[in-house]
Amino acid sequence: MQYAKILGTGSYLPANRVSNDDLAEKVDTSDEWITTRTGIKFRHIAADHEKTSDLAAAAARNALADAGLAAGELDLIIVATSTPDMIFPSTATIVQQKLGIGSSGCPAFDVQAVCAGFMYAVTTADAYIRSGMAKNVLVVGAETFSRILDWSDRATCVLFGDGAGAVVLGASDTPGIIHGKLKADGNYLDLLKTPGQIANGKISGTPFLTMDGPGVFKLAVKMLAKVADEVITEAGFTSDQIDWIVPHQANKRIIESTAKHLGLGMEKVVLTVQEHGNTSAASIPLALDSGIRSGRIQRGQRLLLEGIGGGFAWGAVLLEY
Repeated sequence: MQYAKILGTGSYLPANRVSNDDLAEKVDTSDEWITTRTGIKFRHIAADHEKTSDLAAAAARNALADAGLAAGELDLIIVATSTPDMIFPSTATIVQQKLGIGSSGCPAFDVQAVCAGFMYAVTTADAYIRSGMAKNVLVVGAETFSRILDWSDRATCVLFGDGAGAVVLGASDTPGIIHGKLKADGNYLDLLKTPGQIANGKISGTPFLTMDGPGVFKLAVKMLAKVADEVITEAGFTSDQIDWIVPHQANKRIIESTAKHLGLGMEKVVLTVQEHGNTSAASIPLALDSGIRSGRIQRGQRLLLEGIGGGFAWGAVLLEY
């Protein structure tokens, strides 16, 4: 049996680091208001010349270096994003070109599941590896959410940031990804959406992200607890056998709720939301890379990755690092 094992991780955050106090100069908010409700202290904003593919390619190069692989050794590239460079081609093919491997012909495509995008991309990569269709897969979560925010709306603009995180997965005879589970329910689409459309050369509908904050919070707490339980139980483990939770970094209170439900203290949680805010599909791989590079996450430990986002879509993955 072939497992999909993490060979390397990488991340990238734009240089422009914006504090809560910086935002308070532009919108009616404060550091106390943001920190108390979300745990966020900073977020990074892409420069005008930086595209989602630029962030993704930078994170990918770091992950490839960590894995000790050349870009040409990849069999597949999957990019999870809700803020692509353009309608088409996919951001993944643009990343492929920026990595200098377009001529290899390896497949490359995007996955769009908003903040659950990395979960969807990782489980897809796992299926490719388990089936023997790929040996080495690059999975990237990358976003430039700053470009779909209404910067006069304090309920949303303080929450999000830009960034990218990447993992290289490789076929292994030893345990890697143990079990994953994905869920979706389109009945909740109005809680979190960016409904703008381009048609006949014009934008119809609002091009900005809109969110029902209390509704999202309530749904996230409920669904993340349930899918975490299911993944751990179906894999034949108990929560006390989990070494680290690596959650979607959206809101500290949601993260604390999930950890409490599993009976795990916050010392078992990789928390990075304070440094970069909600980076949607990028947030889990950013946290994962932080946990590994800081030395907290060690080889052989069991990790639970979980996230939820617009759609609504959510999921969890249990793996051995």
